[in-house]
Amino acid sequence: MLLSRIADSLYWMSRYLERVDSTARLVEINVIHLLEADRAVSEAAEWTPLLAICSTEAVYEKAFGTSEVTSSRVIQFLLRERANPGSARQSLRLARENARAVRDRISREMWECVNDLYLRHQERLARPLPPERAADHCRFLRSEVARFHGHTSSTMMRGEAFGFYLLGFFLERADMTARIMDVKYHLLLPDLSLVGSALDYNQWAALLKSMSGFEAYRRRYASLLPQNIAEFVILDGDFPRSLRFAVDRMAQALETIGSARADSPSAAAIAALADLLGAHTGGSLFESGLHEFLESFVDGVSKLHGALQQEYFEAHLGDAAACGT
Repeated sequence: MLLSRIADSLYWMSRYLERVDSTARLVEINVIHLLEADRAVSEAAEWTPLLAICSTEAVYEKAFGTSEVTSSRVIQFLLRERANPGSARQSLRLARENARAVRDRISREMWECVNDLYLRHQERLARPLPPERAADHCRFLRSEVARFHGHTSSTMMRGEAFGFYLLGFFLERADMTARIMDVKYHLLLPDLSLVGSALDYNQWAALLKSMSGFEAYRRRYASLLPQNIAEFVILDGDFPRSLRFAVDRMAQALETIGSARADSPSAAAIAALADLLGAHTGGSLFESGLHEFLESFVDGVSKLHGALQQEYFEAHLGDAAACGT
């Protein structure tokens, strides 16, 4: 069995890198919409949801001394703000620190990739990030995180260490996907009268594009309907960014690290998430309340994290702060 501190660092290394990817996707899609779309809604209405997805409204207000939301401020806040613990800058710093702590457990290619990404990101942040540059920078971040995962897939030994890497990766992805869906449902539409309008279409399309799922969705469904999108993003086991895909992979990762017992806290937490997904179809998600479902799912993800912390990482809690966890 891996030492708690090693398991903890592997888990958080992959969580932080996946957070960088998700943050870059959100900013990039919003920037593209800002540059290309008609100004059908206000600047604040377009960018406030990004703060809600990351639960950073209070941190944003403290960082800028105002709650006024502008595109330039949100871009800086999510990509480079040191006061924002979830910014790409801070997430990359913490991913690199955790990777350094487990250099003997990851491949040379993995370490070089994450270290190079951190250094190049710092270099790029030396220049201003207006919207037109921010989109290019976000593409750079997505590409480099994907390169890291490619190196991991092709060079990391399959075993306990790889299992903890997968747990962090898919837990972070599941949490972010659920939050994006919930905010879309509640905040992105400024007026219920816009449901079914061109603006509504663009926003649902932007959601799918932020997950690299637009083309895959269109191959499976004829039109952009909220019920179908919810079914695709939440329940489709073939879509790599869906909630079901993430839960299935976390269950497999738990087996890899040798905790497939049904009575273990982590296995029970994953089983509860699987049961929650299994109780619904695309139609029933809306009938029973999509917001309530997503709240339950995010709560379940939080309980899973707590179970992993208790079962595997607790011995490392005393010095976990050193690596930002």
